[in-house]
Amino acid sequence: MLDLKNHLPGRSKVQNHYLVMCVSALFAMRSSRSRSNRRFLQASIFWISLMAFMAVTGTQGFTPSKPRTTQSSTTALSFFGKAFEADGPLGKGITVGKVQVALNAPTRTGSTSILTQLEKAASSGGNSNRALAKLANTICLSLLRKSEYWTGACSTSKWYGERDAGKAESLFNDWSNREAAKFEKEYIPGSSSSDGGEASGPSTLVVVSVLVEIQGDQTNFDGAGYSLGGTKDVLSSVASNCMVEGGDCINAVEVFWTPGDRKEVLTSRDIVLDFPEVIDL
Repeated sequence: MLDLKNHLPGRSKVQNHYLVMCVSALFAMRSSRSRSNRRFLQASIFWISLMAFMAVTGTQGFTPSKPRTTQSSTTALSFFGKAFEADGPLGKGITVGKVQVALNAPTRTGSTSILTQLEKAASSGGNSNRALAKLANTICLSLLRKSEYWTGACSTSKWYGERDAGKAESLFNDWSNREAAKFEKEYIPGSSSSDGGEASGPSTLVVVSVLVEIQGDQTNFDGAGYSLGGTKDVLSSVASNCMVEGGDCINAVEVFWTPGDRKEVLTSRDIVLDFPEVIDL
């Protein structure tokens, strides 16, 4: 008979003993002529084989194995954190975004002037979700219609989970305060138009900033300023998503523009100093 003990180095005597029993039972079954004996040996081989397998593999019964230590990257953690967020009409979580557009304003007054359109949209008033959504929608559409006058743009955003709604609101307020600090005075729509007329002030550059806190992660804030098409995509996404569910997905909206005074002129140098993030188109 084959000496298994000499062919299984590194195994204990007990483990090798199980293997010898299994092989011996197999030879006995093949040489046995009795059917009952063969069945008994078959059952014996099954159990011995199981014990031999456990001996060879080192398995200790059904004792649970020790947990393994794993590592995950920041990206993986972010992905799985987002995976457990509840889905809304516009996706998961909350997005705080900002898009800014610099453009030429050949005229200060008249229905075609971007300044007139900004004043009209802001004076519509209202703090309801629908009113804020309509404001952002109107401003973005007005800017899209003036794409031939664009000189620069930029956009940025940050996503938060529902648990971090307070952080999202804090970031929105921080961005809003930073934009407001760039203005020397608060502009009240209609306060400087009494003696305007078509000749009230020369042509000027205008910078419009739209800040949005919106539910979900499907509003596109990537690419404004890098190309004309990318800027249009961002404005179109904001304009359309603001009106989803009748504006119920909107948490907050702020719109800023400069110059506010009809006789003030904004130059390209002013834009570089006050809005360094704006990318030339």
